[in-house]
Order: sequence, then structure tokens, then C-alpha cells
Amino acid sequence: MLFGLSSEKGAPVALVDCNNFYVSCERVFDPRLRGRPVVVLSNNDGCAIARSREAKALGIRMAQPFFEWQKLVAPHGIRVFSANFALYGDMSWRVMEVLREFAPDIEIYSIDEAFLPLAGVTGDLEAYGHKIRQRVYQCTGIPVTVGISRTRTLAKAANHLAKDKALGCLCLLDEAATDRWLADIPPGEIWGIGRKKRDWLLARGYLNALQLKNAPDDWVRRNLSVMTLRTVHELRGIPCSSIVDESALQGSIATTRSFARGVTGKDELGGLLASFLAVAARRMRAQGAAARAVQIFVQASPFKPGYYGNSAVGVIAGGADHTPRLMAVVRVLLERIYRPGIAYKRAGVVLMDIVSAGNRADDLFRERQNDAREARLMKAVDRLDGRVLWASEMAAPDAVGKQSWRSMKFTTRWQDVLAVV
Repeated sequence: MLFGLSSEKGAPVALVDCNNFYVSCERVFDPRLRGRPVVVLSNNDGCAIARSREAKALGIRMAQPFFEWQKLVAPHGIRVFSANFALYGDMSWRVMEVLREFAPDIEIYSIDEAFLPLAGVTGDLEAYGHKIRQRVYQCTGIPVTVGISRTRTLAKAANHLAKDKALGCLCLLDEAATDRWLADIPPGEIWGIGRKKRDWLLARGYLNALQLKNAPDDWVRRNLSVMTLRTVHELRGIPCSSIVDESALQGSIATTRSFARGVTGKDELGGLLASFLAVAARRMRAQGAAARAVQIFVQASPFKPGYYGNSAVGVIAGGADHTPRLMAVVRVLLERIYRPGIAYKRAGVVLMDIVSAGNRADDLFRERQNDAREARLMKAVDRLDGRVLWASEMAAPDAVGKQSWRSMKFTTRWQDVLAVV
């Protein structure tokens, strides 16, 4: 799908990014963690998925397996936490609610990032960004960094610079000043430039974002891609990233997990698959997409006798982004492949054949009068950012993964609420 490129400069937009979000959530409820090295582990306590500055300084890498740096824990006083996604999801919702005070139509980009349109804001935008930071910290205890510019790519760049230089907020609206800052950003730090493109650009002498911004359009289109050309125009202050392009959509979206203990019951397994589907569907809707096929898989331990593993795919005529409709497909697929008496150690859901929600083909045999209501429901659900629990998820166990160091669910479970005595 091609798009037209205009020459009009964009209205200001802010990217608000929570600093070391998972670590910051843990610090909110235990201030003694401030200034100490803190690491949050992935499901089953496998590898590092969040590190405080102090932990990064010790050389702990993102996604580095726990066993490789476990010897550093005791001598350096590292606090290790199992991922507490119930807490992180709720804290994310609270942060987003505060941001809506500044821009009701925020665009949630991830659990810890959101774009805020600032077209109607007058005055000193950098001061406004610092006001956002202060308000979020006052209401939630989560520190954030704010980048402001005329496109999402430039706002991302401003946020990266503000975080790197410990400025808290950086506003890039003046073109000459923006160019000076862009000269400090290597290609690999530009939003939309992956590792292969980064290496290709570096090999040809493109050492910073300013050089890429000034690259000829024909050269970019011929040697890289139309999508990279869009990034180049965004670096010039021309908004392009709000345009949905089929080539930019993920081909599939998966949520999978291994279990610390075997799951045998069909209802329990179905609840887990439903929770995986809810996460994947939310991610899919965030990019304005729908799925025309769903795959599920279940696996027993391959290290025990009597191994069983299977998968099934269901096709959805016209495509769907409505979670209950997708869950109904998952239930049918599970009936097809479930075997009683098996201790399942891994399962997952994959949304496939992803297309733009606005471009999906109609299913002539389906009643469509409820589409608008379904869309409103999903928009409301997504605004709650994971705080909704669907009925199909109720049978899922509280924790099937290994979580040896998980903190309490301070904001989502009554018995874990902190008491002041």
C-alpha cells in the first residue's frame, strides 16, 4: 500500500516513556530499592527483562540468562524480582489515566509509552512536558521522560536524547536546533531502523540521523524501502507514521508460555489460552489490525515418556479483532486437540494473517449490525489496559510459571494491599 508524502510540518506531539518501568513499579512499593541494583526476570525466572541503571552498570545485559550473572547477586546486593505483570499492568493503567488529563486522545504505544497530541497547547511546550513529568510522578510515583517534536519519530528521538542526557524533557521544534541534536543520534537509535539497516547505513558512511534525514528520496526508496523513506520524512518534521501501511503490520502475533508445573485440566488450560489470546488481541488492535486465522498449540514435556504435542488452526472469514469472537475460535480448537491425562508444560496462541482492520473483507454470511458496538467495547477494554478479566480466563491458575521472587499484587488483590499501622 503506497502513501502520499506531503511537505506540511506536523503539529507538536509528545512521547511519554516510563523510566525502567518494571523496576520503577517495584520501587514505588519499596523505596529502599532506590539507588540499589534491581533486575526483573522474565516468565519462569529465565532472563533479565528490566534493569535499573545500577544493574546495567554491573554489566547485566537485556535478555541475559539469569544463570550467567547469578554470581553477581550476593556480592553486589542485587535485588531480583520475578515479573509481576498484574502489578505492572495496573500501574500502567494509572499512568495512562494521568496522561489523559493532558491529552484525552492519547495513543498508547506500549505498556510504558504513549503519544500525546499537543496541537491545542500554547506556551512553553518544554515547561508543559516537565509539568507532565511532575504530575505523573506525584500521582503514581513512576518517573517518566518526555520528548516533544512535530512527528512521532522525532518525538521518539527527543525522548531518547532526554533520557540519555538526563534532561527529563526535550522539545525539538526549531529545525536548526533539531539538526544539531540529530547529529548525535546513531542510525541504530532511530525508530524504524533495525539492525540490518543500521549496519548497511554505517557501512556506507551514514553515521547519524542528520545524514539520513538529508539523504535523497530516490536513493532511500531504491536502496532501502518506502517505509524507510517514511522515516526520513518524519525526521524532516513531516508526519507519516499515522498512516496504516499493510507492509508495516506484523505477519503474526504470538503469546506463548512454559509452565513450571504440568497443567492437566481442560478448563485450566483453556483459561490460560484465553488469557494469552486477550494479550495478543490487545497488541493486535494497538496497530489497527485484525486476524484472519488463529492457531493454538499445546505441548507436554519432551523429556518424559508419552510425549504429546499438537496444534490447530481456525480460519475467520473476513477477519476479527473482537476478543470474544477470537476466544470462541480458541475454545473450538482446544476441543479438537486436547487429550485428558496429559500434563501440559507449554501452550500458546498465534494470531495469523494480520490485515488492517479497515481493509478486511466482509463476511457475507455474518450479521454486521453489532460491529459498531463491538468496536466501542474493544476500545473501552483497551483503554483499561489489561485490567479486564474475561470470563474465559477465570479458570486459569494464578501462576503456572516459576516465580520465586515475585512481589505482592499491591494494587489488584485485597490481601496484598499495604497497611499503614
